[in-house]
Amino acid sequence: MTYTTRMSAAPVQSPAGTLLSAQRAAFRKNPHPSAKERRENLRVLERTVFDHQDEIAAALDRDFGGRCRFEVLFSEVFVALHALRHARKHVAEWMAERPRVLDWPLQPAKAWVMPQPLGVIGVIAPWNYPIFLTIAPLAGALAAGNRVLLKLSEYTPATSETIAKLLAGAFPADHIAVVNGDASVGRAFASLPFDHLLFTGSTAVGREVMRAAAENLTPVTLELGGKSPVIVAPDANIASAAADIAYGKFLNAGQTCIAPDYALVPRNRRDDFVAAIRKQTETYWPDPARNLEYTSVINERHLARLHGYLDEARSRGVEVITVGAEPEPGSRRMQPAIVLDPPDDLRLMRDEIFGPILPVLTYSEIDEAIEYVNDHPRPLALYLFTKSDQITDAILTRTVTGAACVNDTLVYIAAEDLPFGGVGPSGAGHYHGRDGFDTFSKLKPVFRRRMTGLGRTLRPPYGRMHEMLKRILIG
Repeated sequence: MTYTTRMSAAPVQSPAGTLLSAQRAAFRKNPHPSAKERRENLRVLERTVFDHQDEIAAALDRDFGGRCRFEVLFSEVFVALHALRHARKHVAEWMAERPRVLDWPLQPAKAWVMPQPLGVIGVIAPWNYPIFLTIAPLAGALAAGNRVLLKLSEYTPATSETIAKLLAGAFPADHIAVVNGDASVGRAFASLPFDHLLFTGSTAVGREVMRAAAENLTPVTLELGGKSPVIVAPDANIASAAADIAYGKFLNAGQTCIAPDYALVPRNRRDDFVAAIRKQTETYWPDPARNLEYTSVINERHLARLHGYLDEARSRGVEVITVGAEPEPGSRRMQPAIVLDPPDDLRLMRDEIFGPILPVLTYSEIDEAIEYVNDHPRPLALYLFTKSDQITDAILTRTVTGAACVNDTLVYIAAEDLPFGGVGPSGAGHYHGRDGFDTFSKLKPVFRRRMTGLGRTLRPPYGRMHEMLKRILIG
């Protein structure tokens, strides 16, 4: 029988395939970089992002047609640098052998898990947070000792070109390289025989990526999205909850995979909640659709999609409340909108909204809110506002979600010691911090015999001693 491996596979004849082959060859020359090398790679990437943060912010502003510099610095640059600094601090610890216990029949011997670089990691990054969602996977992949090939979004051409230029100036192409292009380039990229592939994007495209990767049996981490609920419990402080929900929902004009997609609030507190959301939104972004600190929708197609949701709701007699005045002609800034009690068959209740629209649903008892969440596909995040440990325990134990965040929104994404990932339709696998290191490593189990052990006495020919050993080992 003849065996072939990824390492010996013939190069794929395409620009991305050529880069992949070069990275494979470079990896074979240095398959287990030292902790010092890995820390230096992380430091170089950290310095590159830090030194060019204003250039990055300007590129994002051009791509979005309006994105606030401070929003970029806090929601992209800060968390990206935090990921790199955390990895640099802990990489030697993560690389260390992890001892495992052997039961007495296997003694005398030693067992451990050896984290080993996989080789070449493919990363398909999205347009909504193109800095953080490029750098965070790079932090884990570089800490794990890998080479990385990136496919960036065609929706943010200025940012993608900026990232490509900065990375090319910091690393050789056989270590980190960028492939830019349209959806056809992305499909070809997903079909390459990577050692691991990470995709961040929509559930629909995630299915296509997984099918393409399956041809090569490439392991895949999918970071998708879905309709992340926020549950406002009967005992919640409405004003405080609204402050966090409005920020989490309307930051980046709602174009955030972990944004609260819809709110479940007690029926008798709905009007107070809506008033608090309106007030808090106007506090953060006065006259938002004309406010330069409020982000634009990425392109005309997505803007039309979002307006289509509202048009359908209004046509069905559903109340839609907007915040602030109409945007200037030609602007892609969109008024934040609150949609009251929309039926489940509306498109905005079937699709991930990914925009500045907040549906508000009501419930009578907390069990009703839990059942609503459980009746729908498992989301990337669940947000809960309550003072009650009993309610917190009930919702955490009775719902299955990618993550849960109690009495805040979004910020858990910056906790590098927490794994980040979805479940079912919202994703598969985890990364961030040590979990990212482990995802991009082969955790190789190693067994080392010290001297002759019990195992040799179990071999044939069998006799009376084996009857005795059977009673001892099996019973």
